Amino acid sequence: MRAIITAGGRGTRLRPLTFTLNKHLVPIANKPMIFFALEKIAHAGIKEVGIIINPGDTELPTQIGDGSTWGFKITYIPQEGGALGLAHAVASAKKFVDNEPFLFYLGDNIVLTDLTFLIDRFNRDNLSALLAFSKVH
Repeated sequence: MRAIITAGGRGTRLRPLTFTLNKHLVPIANKPMIFFALEKIAHAGIKEVGIIINPGDTELPTQIGDGSTWGFKITYIPQEGGALGLAHAVASAKKFVDNEPFLFYLGDNIVLTDLTFLIDRFNRDNLSALLAFSKVH
């Protein structure tokens, strides 16, 4: 199984913070927001991660690197045409996913639970899809 993380967009709702910083790099508890996603994915044992970025983005690849910090390989995938929604982001990663099962993670979300049980259930029950939601207070 591979993982894809969305990390494109413009971060307009976090302005003025995002005038000079990609929203996925905004620090939460002294680390970039997207690092929480990377840590969860590493803990789940996934070894190949595609990060969907804005075309021409060099900030995220520079800050995140090749994935070796987390024990996996990162491929950066430009979302050509700009941020046109989540379905378009997934379509941008079609070649990376290569018709294999994948974990789709919104890079600006912080998931508090372990992802392993979701992946185990997906595999055990031979599911086509599994969605996880959380109540926001």
